[in-house]
Amino acid sequence: MQIYLPIAELPISVLMVLGLSGAVGFISGLFGVGGGFLLTPLLIFLDIPPAVAVATVAAQVAGSSMTGVLTYLRRKALDLKLGGVLVSGGIVGTVLGVLFFNTMRRLGQLELVITLSYVTLFSIIGGLMLYDALRAMLRVRAGKPARLKRRGGMHPWWMGLPFRQRFYRSGLYCSVLPIALLAIIIGFIGAVLGVGGGFILVPGLIYFFRIPPAVVVGTSLFQILVTMTGATILHAVTNQSVDLILATLLLLGGVIGAQFGGRAARNLNVESFRLLLALLILSVGLRFAIELFIPPNEPFSVVVPESAR
Repeated sequence: MQIYLPIAELPISVLMVLGLSGAVGFISGLFGVGGGFLLTPLLIFLDIPPAVAVATVAAQVAGSSMTGVLTYLRRKALDLKLGGVLVSGGIVGTVLGVLFFNTMRRLGQLELVITLSYVTLFSIIGGLMLYDALRAMLRVRAGKPARLKRRGGMHPWWMGLPFRQRFYRSGLYCSVLPIALLAIIIGFIGAVLGVGGGFILVPGLIYFFRIPPAVVVGTSLFQILVTMTGATILHAVTNQSVDLILATLLLLGGVIGAQFGGRAARNLNVESFRLLLALLILSVGLRFAIELFIPPNEPFSVVVPESAR
């Protein structure tokens, strides 16, 4: 059964979209990530225009984050003060990202920018995660702790920068500058690539600021919810690229798949978990890298500037 997507301007199989979003939802529930970093490239591989894929997945990520935020808020595992700093920086990054997105779209370079960004980002992050996972597995096999513990009172230099604040829920006393900078970068990446950024923000807060994982996940979801909602609104207003029909199908399949993924995660070894996630990220980056060297079906295209329409 096919349905016509009015914004993407093409028919697509409903079962394929539901199956795809369900599989990504399963992976999201299994690994605890938003899934936008997988869903956006998969939609592009299905010939959904990159601008529509990015904007629509932003809407799907915002919708799927809502239930998680409410759950962690009830558990009191959400640091609203830290979330406020992350949201402030995320909004700045989102606005900058949407402006950059629209500029590249007007110049006809958006697809190239998205492809190169995925190759670069996924190669770096996937490579670092793979190195970390393999090192941890080797340490465990040697009978050593998976992670080296820092000595008490030892803090990285960026935590001592000006404008320090105390975040009681996170047990953190730190400058807001590096936290806001991290949020700006993730907000920018999210607006350009249609990803929530949780796969960057969560390890960043854990490794760089030593925030408890239970608080990090809920706070990260709160930041993703606000920034992705803002990105969706900006994309809809400035370039009308949010396809609500596609977003609804993606959200439906993703919610169902996440339930099964969450159950499967209970039986997954922690180190195997990290290794599989690293390999998954690297495989998506490799797929985009291969696409750069494959001759297109149509070697020539015509781009009409929006000012001339």
